[in-house]
Amino acid sequence: MISAATAVLAETGFQGLGINTVARRAGCDKQLIYRYFGGLDGLIEALGTRLSTDLADALPPVGEPAASYADLMQRLASGLIAVLRCDALLQRIIVWELAAPSPLVAKLNAARSRALTTWMAAQRGDLAPPTGVDAPAMNAIIIAAVQHLVVSAQAKGVFAGLALESDADWDRLETAIGHMIQLVYGSR
Repeated sequence: MISAATAVLAETGFQGLGINTVARRAGCDKQLIYRYFGGLDGLIEALGTRLSTDLADALPPVGEPAASYADLMQRLASGLIAVLRCDALLQRIIVWELAAPSPLVAKLNAARSRALTTWMAAQRGDLAPPTGVDAPAMNAIIIAAVQHLVVSAQAKGVFAGLALESDADWDRLETAIGHMIQLVYGSR
């Protein structure tokens, strides 16, 4: 049922996502959705959990411990770029959060936020941001920039005159983001 909901969401957006449509796609009686998920809200919660788990699994494991908090944030930014560039549904969800906010979209946003928080907690270990840096605010800015750039690349292939079409364009962007991260987290 969750896979069916994911497929419907990817194809039609939230306007086409309903109990009847998901039940038809899943080949089951709609009562099963109510029984297992309590309705559309519960199904969206489960879908958000699935998408957040997929996101967390797709982000690179640190493997060797990060040398610094800056290194950890660079890995997150690079991993998030790689994941979002390849996931059209996550890109669409980000756009919906901005263009068509709703309680259902908010559930998916909350699930993605949990995934990123869980990844950071698991990978951070003993690392702490430098004293005097508002890490939650800086991290939010980094993540928002990555999300916006990926969505802009998909929509237009460019942002603020910077081409975002080729792997070389993205390598350039990742290098710039890395420099910013080092300026914020690496020199204190």
